[in-house]
Amino acid sequence: MIDHFGINCSDFSKSKEFYDRVLGVLGYTRQMDYEVAIGYGRDGKPDFWIAECRETGPNREIHVAFRADNIGAVKAFYDSALALGAESLHAPRLWPEYHPGYFGAFVRDPDGNNVEAVFHGATAGG
Repeated sequence: MIDHFGINCSDFSKSKEFYDRVLGVLGYTRQMDYEVAIGYGRDGKPDFWIAECRETGPNREIHVAFRADNIGAVKAFYDSALALGAESLHAPRLWPEYHPGYFGAFVRDPDGNNVEAVFHGATAGG
């Protein structure tokens, strides 16, 4: 059900140090490392993300991605969310910057959280 999730951090440097250490003792390492976001996990797949976020108050949004069975399910998730009045963050598409075959769509839920549906086996042709 849950593919991955992420939190926003007001002190990114302190959070990097914290999660490097506490997740390290559990056997998790940095799987992806961007300037403002880090994905932790095992075997090349990040399951938990931290991101720099200085502009929010104590109730920062979270990010959660739900696993989808195929591209059609990602599109149905997106269309259903929009029909319910959700804000579109990113329409369904391939995200090759994450990894080949990553097909996702992002919306904002009624409480302002960043919610995604993702399928990991997409091809450029569909």
